[in-house]
Amino acid sequence: MAMDPVRNPFAPGAGQRPPELAGRDRELDAFDVVLERVSRGRPERSLVLTGLRGVGKTVLLGELRSMALRHGWGAGKVEARPDAGLRRPLSAALHRAVRDLAVRHRAPDRVEHVLGVLKAFALRAAPSDSKLRDRWQPGIDAPTVTGRADSGDMEIDLVELFAEVAELAKDVGAGVAVLIDEMQDIQPDDVSALCAACHELSQSRAPLVVVGAGLPHLPSVLSASKSYSERLFRYLRIDRLNRDEADRALTVPAADEDAKFDTDALDELYRRSGGYPYFVQAYGKAAWDAAPTSPITAEDVRHAAPEADAELAVGFFGSRYERATPGEREYLRAMAELAGGRDEPVGTATVAEHLARKPSSLSPARDSLMKKGLVFSAQRGHIAFTVPHFGRYLLTQD
Repeated sequence: MAMDPVRNPFAPGAGQRPPELAGRDRELDAFDVVLERVSRGRPERSLVLTGLRGVGKTVLLGELRSMALRHGWGAGKVEARPDAGLRRPLSAALHRAVRDLAVRHRAPDRVEHVLGVLKAFALRAAPSDSKLRDRWQPGIDAPTVTGRADSGDMEIDLVELFAEVAELAKDVGAGVAVLIDEMQDIQPDDVSALCAACHELSQSRAPLVVVGAGLPHLPSVLSASKSYSERLFRYLRIDRLNRDEADRALTVPAADEDAKFDTDALDELYRRSGGYPYFVQAYGKAAWDAAPTSPITAEDVRHAAPEADAELAVGFFGSRYERATPGEREYLRAMAELAGGRDEPVGTATVAEHLARKPSSLSPARDSLMKKGLVFSAQRGHIAFTVPHFGRYLLTQD
């Protein structure tokens, strides 16, 4: 069969769902249990997904949101940013969740009341001293209800708002899922408030769950805010695919298009992708386009690899590398050299020794790289890349 690029099923892209969501049954099953237990009024912890970039955390959050909606729940998604508070994006996410529930609720006045509380919560995102014309309007079509979730104290307001929204869900025998991507970027006060609100929810068995996703150091961010967060969330580590899972991510979509990969091609694809879902899609797409006929061979994969490498260099690695200053790039390069291009943590003291610098003089560069989400503290005194294969990429740069 001649290969048709129009029928290429592979989809490398940030947050884009692959045609076959392989290797994530454990997480999907865990969330299904959460949905069922919460719907029956049983206690259940919120979920936190952690992993490197490119392992499919954002895709998985989208899938969990779809599962919640299929269960008749309200669901809203937030992407946290380090330079912005949580109040405004969380308002938009909960507005979406309330609208999901409103179509099943028989008391419009009750829905309007909750929307009014949500609006009051949202309006506190604007500084109190800002001019009226400059104040952000949340776009919630309901009169503002004051005296609930609008104190300005994020912890108090979030507990009260979650209680209002959860009660609305309970009226229709459903629940609410709040999904937060890049959770490690939530500002410290908001992290504390979110943990307190989740703690209150778990004690009252309210039908609202938070599902967070973030980089590997997210559990330490949460525990630094509230010591009980270790017991508050169920942590699931999202890792690269094993060989069988990576093969399935390639062979199932190909078979749907009447094509296949030979065994040697699958060997070569796994060697190059390392099983990271983003790379599996990138190399799979390039191999399909390069192959003249089915089955796709190892030679097709080798012929296509430079094109996939070039796309990753620009869109996946390069876009992140460009955000680093010259001093930060020097630090990154040292990490790559010390690890030999492998995805392994290195000692911060070893980096300083490698650069012939005092460790204290490198702290600003390291801290800035952590804020930019390029590295994380893998363990005490060690640092690692948040992006798989980043060290290998850096060693190819001049």
